[in-house]
Amino acid sequence: MPAKKAVMEKEAPVQPKIRIRISAYDHKVIDASCKQIIDTVVRQGCELLGPIPLPTEIRKYTVNRSSFVHKDAREQYEMRVHKRLIDILSPNPKVIDALTNLNLPAGVDIEIKM
Repeated sequence: MPAKKAVMEKEAPVQPKIRIRISAYDHKVIDASCKQIIDTVVRQGCELLGPIPLPTEIRKYTVNRSSFVHKDAREQYEMRVHKRLIDILSPNPKVIDALTNLNLPAGVDIEIKM
């Protein structure tokens, strides 16, 4: 039996990245916000991945049409929450400063993780 060789694998240093998760009810607003963020990051000279569309969360609600009788008469409503993911690879302080000063439309929720 041949002797096993000890393999020393060098682990690559972990690059810092910023993960931005965007969610909104309107897909046009979220796409415009993604474009604005991407333009800002590219202008500062950083690499990025995305926008990656995440699955749309659909919340459905069923409501009786009348308050007392006519149990079979119902109305159905749904809310759609569209989501996108953007990763900024090896960000510099200028990018972080530009993202904090970004003015995005109302109705867009942003989560930023380092």
